[in-house]
Amino acid sequence: MLEFLKAIFYGIVEGITEWLPVSSTGHLILLEKFIKMNFSEGFMDMFRVVIQLGAIMAVVIIYWSQIWFVDFHHFKERPTLKKSVLGLWGKIIVACVPAAIVGVFFDDFFEALFYNEVSVAIALIVFGVAFIIIETINRAKPYKVENVSDITYKLALLIGVFQLIAAVFPGTSRSGATIVGALLLGVSRSAAADFTFFLAIPVMFGASFLKVAKYSLDLIESGQVFTFSELGVLVVSMLVAFGVSMVVIKFLLKFIKKHDFKVFGWYRIALGVLVLGFFIVSLF
Repeated sequence: MLEFLKAIFYGIVEGITEWLPVSSTGHLILLEKFIKMNFSEGFMDMFRVVIQLGAIMAVVIIYWSQIWFVDFHHFKERPTLKKSVLGLWGKIIVACVPAAIVGVFFDDFFEALFYNEVSVAIALIVFGVAFIIIETINRAKPYKVENVSDITYKLALLIGVFQLIAAVFPGTSRSGATIVGALLLGVSRSAAADFTFFLAIPVMFGASFLKVAKYSLDLIESGQVFTFSELGVLVVSMLVAFGVSMVVIKFLLKFIKKHDFKVFGWYRIALGVLVLGFFIVSLF
């Protein structure tokens, strides 16, 4: 029962931090310092990624009319394809190519190299400073791209390169990296946030599939199976992450209509300093 309570708390943290550009990885590292779950490191490695599926389902539901490419006019009529939505998915796929290549071939390497308190703290601080600087510079500049539909394939690929930074350096925040990149490229805050949410769909499903496949193969090789406790805490965390994400996404969409991202920049810097502090204290 205690592990299920921990799973609820993990789901809350995931649902909040996945969509705000503050790094869910940085928060989970801190969370594991205080609330450590009693499972193998192999399971936890998979768990940290797969609970994101609950969060991504919130995006699918909120944006369903904008991302579903089949239009059913009437039950008796032949369904038609929405060309504009197909074009959007083409841009999403293009933007995901850089991170997908790195994720498939180098995920374990970069995770072993950079998944630690120091790397995460540095990424938190660097991108926190970036948010503040970019928002200050862009304050008086008109946006070149106001809507997601105006994002070109070239622009989508460039945003995807920024997403690649998050794939390499944990703590960067996938949403933070893509939003910073989009703002630098002249995309409005609302369009940057929307495109970031769309990009999360294939990225999170792909990453979750790879993690589950890897963990399942490891279990087979060792002659083990998913335990009831493992499956239970995973499902509970995903459900909680889904519910919290529904609230957080709607909050963020309203927030950016009247405010910039500077507050998240300052928060990232404070969190980065806190993570570094915990690391230094742990050395003594």
